[in-house]
Amino acid sequence: MKSITINGSQRESVGKKATKALRNAGQVPCVLYGGDKPVHFSAPELAFSKLVYTPNAHTVVIAMENGTSYNAIMQDIQFHPVTDKILHIDFYQLFEDKEITMDIPVHIIGTSRGVLNGGVLRRNQRKLRVKALPANLPDFVEADITPLKIGSKLYITALANPDYKFLHPDNTVVCQVRRSRASVAEFEEEEEAAAAEAAEGAEGTAEGATAEATSEGQE
Repeated sequence: MKSITINGSQRESVGKKATKALRNAGQVPCVLYGGDKPVHFSAPELAFSKLVYTPNAHTVVIAMENGTSYNAIMQDIQFHPVTDKILHIDFYQLFEDKEITMDIPVHIIGTSRGVLNGGVLRRNQRKLRVKALPANLPDFVEADITPLKIGSKLYITALANPDYKFLHPDNTVVCQVRRSRASVAEFEEEEEAAAAEAAEGAEGTAEGATAEATSEGQE
């Protein structure tokens, strides 16, 4: 998985007054959990843009001024209810031998037969919760919709991977192809045409049988 480096500064004080001063200076107060003790630090708000404002998943390298660095993932984030400015971020430290849980985006690949026939692709799950060792965390989960026909569903079991496991029930639908109005109209037209052909065929058969019976009677 791709990683983003955040250059952080150790926070000497964690009180409300100090936190407010940090925010006024364009800094975001953060806490790193998961180690022996929480690590309080801050970083410029712009440093988090590629981590927060993206649909992609990333791990984080928190590089402190004293030369210490930590591998982590973003666990929680708080925004201002009016301005949407970042108020606070919690991180969780990663260890090579410990599995971690993370939401991974779903990438759709392939071209669905059902969509080509007028169906509509519905994405039920844009992200999937995955549990794995840090080294096995994927950048994204691929979902191939090529075999999906109208009315078909792609279940999470079709995306199984030995490197990680999904924390969802086996009956979770990742995406499906639903019938659209256009496809319904096309289907009805096809049914009507087929019915008309069948009726014409039956009428032709009946006329042939009548003609044959008349011919036999004249003989």
